[in-house]
Amino acid sequence: MPAEPGPAGGEPARAPLGHVLLLGGTTEARRLAQALAGRDAYRVTTSLAGRVAAPVLPPGEVRVGGFGGPAGLAEWIAAHGVTHLVDATHPFAERMSFNAAAAAQSSGVPLLALRRPGWTPEPGDDWTFTDSLAEAAAALPSLGRRAFLTTGRTGLHAFAGLTDTWFLVRSVDPPAGAVPPRLEVLLARGPFGLDAERELLARHRIDVLVTKDSGGSATAPKLTAAREAGLPVLVVRRPPVPAGVAETGSPEAVLRWLGTGEGRDGSA
Repeated sequence: MPAEPGPAGGEPARAPLGHVLLLGGTTEARRLAQALAGRDAYRVTTSLAGRVAAPVLPPGEVRVGGFGGPAGLAEWIAAHGVTHLVDATHPFAERMSFNAAAAAQSSGVPLLALRRPGWTPEPGDDWTFTDSLAEAAAALPSLGRRAFLTTGRTGLHAFAGLTDTWFLVRSVDPPAGAVPPRLEVLLARGPFGLDAERELLARHRIDVLVTKDSGGSATAPKLTAAREAGLPVLVVRRPPVPAGVAETGSPEAVLRWLGTGEGRDGSA
């Protein structure tokens, strides 16, 4: 592709190496979008699911909403000349990750998953793992009566039948649908500091923490605060991920992957 004319008296502008579709919504996705915007090597479009009313928008082009399944995503890829697909969605955005894998396979576009590492218990932690929110709700009454629930607003229906448990629910947007009868909602967006988490647990007399294994540093201080307070923690394991998809845990590795111009056989 020939270089485009540059400003008068300057060097010709370099044509983009391609078009990156970044399936975002995470801190890592914003970091990657910021890094790519500063390099001007690729055209970048970040796609957000639209589940948060006022998301923090990354630099560059942004689209909001679903694609209509893997076929719709493949059509969008073809229509907009996408050359590289990066799945940087939340670790619990299971459907979108499988849609991305299917669309990449059908369209022939290389895919790399940017997945933050999960949390691991440290000495002094009292963690109980479950495979679903429903399992967490079933186990909760045996662990405590005042729960700090940080699993997001969309899954509160799983705890709606627990009438004897008091909940402190923290989410970016207000909950919708069925919720537990005894709850207080705290609208807040991370990152959260350790001192603030300590104070929150003490002020609300929390005796059990419920969380998803989201990973990352933005909300990890609650785990440290729970460990210091000797509180049990219910941890919902991550859902399965598509098989055969190359993945990395760092935006820097994605930059290296893009910098080589790799095709489907490239690895991070």
